[in-house]
Amino acid sequence: MENKNEFKPYIPASKITPEITVTSVIVGVLLSVIFGAANAYLGLKVGMTVSASIPAAVIAMGVIRVILRKNSPLETNMVQTIGSAGESLAAGAIFTLPVLFMWANSGTAKMPSIIEITIISLIGGILGILFMIPLRNALIVQEHGVLPYPEGTACAEVVLAGEKGGQGAKTVFLGMGFAALTKFITGGLGVATETISHTFKGLGAKIGTSTSPAIISVGYICGPKISSILFGGGLLSWLVISPIITAFGDAAQTENMAQNIKYIGAGALIAGGLISLIKSIPLIVKTFSSAIGSLFKKRENDNLRTNRDMNMVVVIIGIIALIVAIWVIDIIPIPFIGAVMIVIFGFFFATVSSRMVGLVGSSNNPVSGMTIATVLITASLLKLLGFENIMVTTIAIAAIICIVTAIAGDTSQDLKTGFLLGATPKKQQIGEIIGVVASALAIGATLYLLSGATQGFTVGVEAPQANMLKTIVEGIVDGNLPWNLIFIGAAIAVIVEILRLPVLPFAIGMYLGVETTACIMIGGLIRLFIDKSKMSEKRRESAINNGTLFGSGMVAGEGIVGIVLAIFTVLGIDKKIQIFGDITQSSLYMILGFVLLAITIAVYFISCVAGTKKVDTDE
Repeated sequence: MENKNEFKPYIPASKITPEITVTSVIVGVLLSVIFGAANAYLGLKVGMTVSASIPAAVIAMGVIRVILRKNSPLETNMVQTIGSAGESLAAGAIFTLPVLFMWANSGTAKMPSIIEITIISLIGGILGILFMIPLRNALIVQEHGVLPYPEGTACAEVVLAGEKGGQGAKTVFLGMGFAALTKFITGGLGVATETISHTFKGLGAKIGTSTSPAIISVGYICGPKISSILFGGGLLSWLVISPIITAFGDAAQTENMAQNIKYIGAGALIAGGLISLIKSIPLIVKTFSSAIGSLFKKRENDNLRTNRDMNMVVVIIGIIALIVAIWVIDIIPIPFIGAVMIVIFGFFFATVSSRMVGLVGSSNNPVSGMTIATVLITASLLKLLGFENIMVTTIAIAAIICIVTAIAGDTSQDLKTGFLLGATPKKQQIGEIIGVVASALAIGATLYLLSGATQGFTVGVEAPQANMLKTIVEGIVDGNLPWNLIFIGAAIAVIVEILRLPVLPFAIGMYLGVETTACIMIGGLIRLFIDKSKMSEKRRESAINNGTLFGSGMVAGEGIVGIVLAIFTVLGIDKKIQIFGDITQSSLYMILGFVLLAITIAVYFISCVAGTKKVDTDE
């Protein structure tokens, strides 16, 4: 194991190089908004988001090193620091805030304003950064060589491999272009189906797949193991549980099959989230003790540039000011006790998130589980204390805490990248705030567009995580939560845990259904094929990296066009661009869906292996 005391960053502390510049801020803000919007779309569609750090780093390198001809790794690092904040803030926002739109469309609550969404997002995002700052020395510096921070380390490697930046950026943009075209063909021109499925009516079973390039990318990036576990959850729901309900349930239960499956999936998610938290207790205790100890212990070389954080007095004042703002700003429906809960849960989950991403990466960070725990405790406590407007208040509190958790994890990954490269922590923390502000200003408009285009997140982008939270809150407040179905899901989660499988991915798969998880499995199989190929190790690494970059580009491309199509729907011109009219009931519509899926798989394979022969030649 590397001795942390002997570690020397790529750029020494004594050397001053550009970090926060006009170029890094402008490019970073653009990427923050783009990847934030794209991941908002993906999260609402699939219930999962993907890390934007590596594609942001590659694009930054393409702009700064290749286009501008500047050798400035810390400037490149600042671009990815600002740019990746958008994805994390979007993840926290879209898991929670769509519930408010659903209630508004049903007449249960008023429609949230863009200002309300922006303020909630800003407060949650900045709190996530401020909560993480006191933990930086304990987690990033003192635990160097112990906590790997996979995305943060990978980003540092990408930045240092600058001579490959042009080709890497090209791969990302090719992925964006291909997925954008595919989404426009299916969702815009309407000439091919986006979902291929078949229901066995007599059995109550269903099988099928989505044709979405973005969802295939999720499977590739997650890898074959996680993809297969997600797919297993979907198969259990629709090839086992659904036929059992059909065989032994009454007509009403069979008619509401999809809703019953959702309740069982929600139960599995609740149990999975709580299991993840319980398993994290030793890590939580260790992190708290290390963080508190480091705050009161004078460190060597505290005055070095690479050791400078934002002033701790400013951090504490900022946290207090934001908590007071939560309480006194009328547009946010959170009472004093809610503000107190945000401080307690927020710092607690920021600590969990910052250490968890250091161990297993951002993609496996149990943000959903922590948000579920928040919703359960908050709704139950507010109901016990007799508060009014419990449902909206619960979601507002959960939204802030969910954003805090997501941003804290992203910040810790970015600070790890900076630690390896020799960045100034204070400047990175300022960059994180810039990225949060930019994406917070854009997320409200994004949610309004997608809500208006889908009649409250019910068509096309179903907001699975938000629907699940809505179910839980309504059930607690009304006292009519179908606990029998919830307990079935919880029992399944416990069995999965006993079998030593990752319980949260399995529970998410149960909740998402078979079409989405089958599409994720396709991406996982592509990754498996690359992993098991007989290429040389260098070529295999190059192919895996190509696939990650191409897939990240596809997520962005489909997300951007999805939002553009949402604008078309709101403007009422969506039907006018369908060149064949409504062919959704024809066999041709399904056949073209199969063709498009096959083309997507072929193009993904080609993108992975493209240029890998040159790796062996270069050797």
